[in-house]
Amino acid sequence: MQSVDPQMPDITGLYETHLTVSDLQRSIGFYRDILKLEVAMIIESRNVAFLWIGDKRTSMLGLWETGSAPLRMRLHIALRTSLDDVIRSAAALKANGVQPKGFHGEPLDEPVVVGWMPAVSQYFSDPDGHSIEFIHVLEEAADPGFGVKPYSQWLARPKTAV
Repeated sequence: MQSVDPQMPDITGLYETHLTVSDLQRSIGFYRDILKLEVAMIIESRNVAFLWIGDKRTSMLGLWETGSAPLRMRLHIALRTSLDDVIRSAAALKANGVQPKGFHGEPLDEPVVVGWMPAVSQYFSDPDGHSIEFIHVLEEAADPGFGVKPYSQWLARPKTAV
């Protein structure tokens, strides 16, 4: 009898995530019209919609309508994109009536850098208050001492020799 290798598979990415929403049609409009995700399937009998994120083989978002219960869970998702797109995203969000935010939810019209990664990120909220992030992992060396600050400060910081 041949033994089974107990090694877990290598995880290469997150394929799908799901959010609860209070108004499915409003949320479909936000993700389809503002974030430009393609609707894959709407199952009205289950109050659910699925949207493709990029290539259909790589990522999907599920939106599940839960109604207007007083206790709502707010979640977070990060959407990978190019550096140029993250940098331009604050203006695009504002043009669509969405307030760009910093790491702690404060209004901020430029992305931030998380120094320990390092990654440049622009945060904002969907209509249900879920935290959404456009993210691009930088090729540069990590700088944990930088903390989380605006991208302009990352560019202006003194570079240390490696």
